[in-house]
Amino acid sequence: MLILLYLTGGLLFFVSITAHIWVKLAMRPDSDLDEYHYEFEDQHPGYARYEKWSRITFVGAIIGALLLLLAIRL
Repeated sequence: MLILLYLTGGLLFFVSITAHIWVKLAMRPDSDLDEYHYEFEDQHPGYARYEKWSRITFVGAIIGALLLLLAIRL
């Protein structure tokens, strides 16, 4: 079970961090956000997709890190 936690946590952490970096670099919305008022920028489809995937990959990295810490603690 301990090896399973290490493998799962490590793989999830590595994949999530890699995906998070890719999201931050490749999915960054265009500069047309200047046309949107800051209160309505979350309605921009590119920005909404960017924020969604940024949160998903960050949460995946957190869960992976927690699994690794749990495996170390056991």
